[in-house]
Amino acid sequence: MSKYEPLWDYIKEKNGDNFKLPFEEIKNVLGFDVDHSFLNCKKELSGYGYEVSKISMKEKYVLISKKK
Repeated sequence: MSKYEPLWDYIKEKNGDNFKLPFEEIKNVLGFDVDHSFLNCKKELSGYGYEVSKISMKEKYVLISKKK
């Protein structure tokens, strides 16, 4: 089980086409800050029908898109 699985479930439940998740919201879901391991684990999200479109370290958000 990935440490990001609760986040993937949360994204799937949101059921939107595109949305922005602030790092603070991600921290609330996971209980820890986004770290560098997220870059390696983000590909897991494709199994839930979504993908990470953009990560903004400056503005502190992740853009999520439904896979086509």
